Amino acid sequence: MKSKSRSRKTRGAATALMILIMLALFLFSIVLAVTIGSVKISLYDVYRIILYRISHIHIGDFDWHIQIGDLETLVSGTKFQIVWNVRMPRVLMGAVIGIMLAASGVVMQATVQNPLADPYILGISSGASLGATFSIMIGASAVFTGVLADTGTAFWAFLGALAATALVYLLANLGGRMTSAKLVLAGSVIGSLCSSFTNMMIYIGNDAENMKSVTYWLLGSMVSARWDKLALPAVCMLAGSIFFLTQVRNLNTMLLGDEAAITLGVNLNFYRRIYMVVCALMTAVAVCTCGIVGFVGLMIPHIVRAFTGSDHRRLLPCAMLAGGTFLIWADVVARVIIDNTEVPIGVITSAIGAPIFVYMMVRKSYGFGGGAS
Repeated sequence: MKSKSRSRKTRGAATALMILIMLALFLFSIVLAVTIGSVKISLYDVYRIILYRISHIHIGDFDWHIQIGDLETLVSGTKFQIVWNVRMPRVLMGAVIGIMLAASGVVMQATVQNPLADPYILGISSGASLGATFSIMIGASAVFTGVLADTGTAFWAFLGALAATALVYLLANLGGRMTSAKLVLAGSVIGSLCSSFTNMMIYIGNDAENMKSVTYWLLGSMVSARWDKLALPAVCMLAGSIFFLTQVRNLNTMLLGDEAAITLGVNLNFYRRIYMVVCALMTAVAVCTCGIVGFVGLMIPHIVRAFTGSDHRRLLPCAMLAGGTFLIWADVVARVIIDNTEVPIGVITSAIGAPIFVYMMVRKSYGFGGGAS
């Protein structure tokens, strides 16, 4: 009895240490990523600007090497604008989107009981693509004016994502009880249908500028990240993350299968519906904010699972932090890999994710527990 208690405490301490390490790496990545770009800014200057902007503390007051006038120039000049108004919201947006996609990927894989599932499996990305393409090519965003003028494309993308998710649920419920297999098949059908309409609109469109905008949006980008656009994704990320972190016991039960869940008194169908709706909302917000960023929700859970195991008490928080960290650095690469040109972040994540996915298939290491499935 004592050995079991000691073993449980040891696992708990190891889990806490792992999460703290991931959190430290995540926070350091946020600060370090802000220093990287076409204009080089030191880590110390970034720290001073952030500290001053948040707390209005002049650290130069306590350091004889720095003149207060120099600090005032720093926080009102070009460096301040680059750090606080350009790079910081972009880095934070990447962190928020990465957390949402990784969390959705973990939950989706457990809910659908398919280790190769990802947040876009319900046709969410295809529905969002259709909505965004409709907005750009048809000019549907013109209904928004004034302060809402910049939200037109995001609104239609979000509407398309929710519509696609609703159609998937309707299709999966036809002919009896909804199952994981029917959800996956329904998602494939609706996704293909939305993609067909999207391609048709692009094909018949004759505006080169609009076609370029659609293509760039479909490939994903953080270029439009601003402080005023960060609130909705951040709130959605916090709410969804807190909710899923309280559901780790049910997520672990889902890995045992429906029959085992019934013996434990857990109604998996009820929780499956709730989890799918929350995942759909989080993914829709991510897609309508920065476009389609593939492979994050697929590869991050698998990579983290290799270190943490399949227990969601460790897997979920570590995957969320790893997803945020990964997308921060993917966006850095997108910004600096080519001089004076920004590569869509979806290209970077796909270039990294596709080889990892092939490696997992070759090694057959795509089971929930890290072994062959």
